[in-house]
Amino acid sequence: MIITTTSTIEGKSITEYRGIVFGEVVAGVNFVKDFAAGLSNLFGGRSGSYEDELIHAREDALMEMENRARQLGANAVVGVKLDYEVLGANNGMLMVTASGTAVVYM
Repeated sequence: MIITTTSTIEGKSITEYRGIVFGEVVAGVNFVKDFAAGLSNLFGGRSGSYEDELIHAREDALMEMENRARQLGANAVVGVKLDYEVLGANNGMLMVTASGTAVVYM
């Protein structure tokens, strides 16, 4: 399946629009990741534990969006947008949303 941020697929013709599809993931970060990130913040550098969590959440959201597009009979998703939000009382949850338009192309 083609997943693209553009509204068209170069060299292909979109023949049907099947609707807007979403993939949402809410991921929690635990004490160990918070502690490691705190050390990175204190001493400088990147937080590998948070980066890994973000990568997995993004991949899961895109996969969920792709599965929903397949259920609609689409073979591509165009105009994809990713959104990130921090949730929870102590900002301990990360929400990643992928959205786009499910289409059929030839």
